[in-house]
This record gives sequence, C-alpha cells and structure tokens, in this order.
Amino acid sequence: MSADEEAIREYYEYVDSEAYDDLFSLFAEDIIYHRPGQDPIEGMEQFQTFYHEIRPIERGSHTVAELVIDDETIAVRGRFSGILDGTQVEFGFSDFHRFNSEGLVEERWSYTDTGRV
Repeated sequence: MSADEEAIREYYEYVDSEAYDDLFSLFAEDIIYHRPGQDPIEGMEQFQTFYHEIRPIERGSHTVAELVIDDETIAVRGRFSGILDGTQVEFGFSDFHRFNSEGLVEERWSYTDTGRV
C-alpha cells in the first residue's frame, strides 16, 4: 500500500488536539520513532508512553507548509508554535513517515531547527 496523505494531515490535527487514541490508530504496533540525539522509541507501548508522559511539548499547533509523497514515504516540512518546557516557542520541523503494507505508519523521523524535541 502506498503512503496516505490524509492520514498524515490527520496526525497533525490529532496531536494538536491531543486526540491520542485517534493518533495511535494511524501507527503500526511495531512503530519505530526516531528523534535527534535520543534513542528510538520502539513499539506502541513506548510510543504511547512518550505522548502521554514524556513529550516535552505541552501544547501548540503545527502548520504544514509542504508535503511530499514518494511511494510508501511522506515527507513533511512545516512550523510549530506552542509551549515547550513551559516556554513559548516557534520553530521549523521536518518529519518523515514510512508506511507498511497495511497503510499504517511503521517508522517516523522528526527533525527541528532547534536541534531538540
């Protein structure tokens, strides 16, 4: 199955509204999530723990500026504005989402122009 643009647009809506059950439904049970300078998050249990307990972003909104689809991968470039560790921030981000044959995201990479998150 090829990459699903609608699912990725929904991802940003779900994360911004903290609709985590809907968000988790977009990802495979064996999801691997890569973030700069940190160990990968592996599996749905760790992924859920990250969003419920560890994620340093308290609230905010993503604006997608560009979305590029290449077979089973979607690349996203955009801006985030919100609260990070109690401080108002705004920064650019790039995310890459690779889909499995069932149409779920099985691997995700996130990069920001802050060097963290």
